[in-house]
Amino acid sequence: MLELRPNCELCNKDLPPASLEAMICSYECTYCKSCVDSILHNVCLKCGGGFVPRPIRPRKAWHTDYSLGLGHHPASTKRVTASFSAEEIANHVQRIEKIPPEDR
Repeated sequence: MLELRPNCELCNKDLPPASLEAMICSYECTYCKSCVDSILHNVCLKCGGGFVPRPIRPRKAWHTDYSLGLGHHPASTKRVTASFSAEEIANHVQRIEKIPPEDR
């Protein structure tokens, strides 16, 4: 199950569970759409993979046979931030941004 991290790891923008701005890589590194598009250019700082929109977890359990939804599985409250300098980010992104994510 996804952690649903509460913030962009780069700019620290709040990304609540229903945010349409949250983007994740396959390891759940979480960034806002603005940082993914304008700074990261679809390159994860840690794994080098690409990003997809983070799914939105329903607020409640819609099926009575399952204990699902945010009420049973709340989003994480632990904020995560990247510890890379602007120069390290730019160098990493420039090195691999032209390689499509499926070929990285």
